[in-house]
Amino acid sequence: MVSNAQKTSLTGAKKLSFILLLILMLLLLIGALVLAMALGAKKIPFADVFLSIFAFDGSAATHQVIQTIRLPRVLAAMATGAGFAVSGAIIQGISRNPLADSGILGLNAGAGVMLVIAMVFFPTLTFTGSLWLCIIGAALGAGLVFSVGLLSKRGLTPIRLVLAGAAISAMLTALSEGISIFFSISQQVAFWYGGGLSGISMAHLQQMLPWMILALILAIVISKSITLLSVGDETAEGLGVHIKLIKNLSLIAAFVLAGVSCALAGSVSFIGLLAPHLVRYLVGIDYRHIIPLSAILGAIIVVLADLVARIVNAPYEIPVGAVIAVIGIPFFLFLARKEGRER
Repeated sequence: MVSNAQKTSLTGAKKLSFILLLILMLLLLIGALVLAMALGAKKIPFADVFLSIFAFDGSAATHQVIQTIRLPRVLAAMATGAGFAVSGAIIQGISRNPLADSGILGLNAGAGVMLVIAMVFFPTLTFTGSLWLCIIGAALGAGLVFSVGLLSKRGLTPIRLVLAGAAISAMLTALSEGISIFFSISQQVAFWYGGGLSGISMAHLQQMLPWMILALILAIVISKSITLLSVGDETAEGLGVHIKLIKNLSLIAAFVLAGVSCALAGSVSFIGLLAPHLVRYLVGIDYRHIIPLSAILGAIIVVLADLVARIVNAPYEIPVGAVIAVIGIPFFLFLARKEGRER
């Protein structure tokens, strides 16, 4: 048996490894942010990037590029990656479904339908209004997916949930495309579905960051309960977790994070699948560690993917969602095959 001293030693070692990993990933994120601001159609020296960020002396042209174009864009990429990653981690935890992701489970497609409706019927809607519509759409999409999945007599297995998500996502995407073609806005909608961060301003970030920060704080606060739910409802209830309350709070956080991220960057899938799985491999099943590290890793992935999208065919851009899908689709197929073998 393990003594109390050994348990304390193991706990201390885990905390230390988590802190070291957290510091390392934060340094990687800072490096990715600086790299993304320095590289592009116009290359900017790292020293000038630093001077422009902190409004020190620098050339007017460089200062303009950094402050009005690249800094808002990389901050939006960081926020989007964190939002999608944590949303995916939360859904995986409460549903105990390793294949869960906002794109796979219909959240992105639901947000897309509401955004198309806003473009057609509420063209003067503010950015904040669009954020709320995307959050409502994400909840609608997820609600339809879970409802269809529960119709199965054998219950809601991960594979059935993914199949239901694929069907509902296809239906909602087709609905969005039909509305966009009928009202001649298909070009804007196609850009949104491809995913992109061009045109992001500091004003947009000021409107969306408070909601995203609140949702991230909520996710961290309830992370211990999510860990218990990921083991099983009976175990969590036996340890005093209010299951219904925690699940509702978790879904609220997931919908807000996915909806705001969709409003900001479009329909970008697989971040919520990639980041939590890679983090879980490093730190285990404790969501007190998974959620903050997933946020950082998701941010790194999207920042670097957006950089690739900008420089691979400069001065033209390719959809950031396509860059992430190159890694995400094979990873999803690997997980689906692994899940199928275990059942």
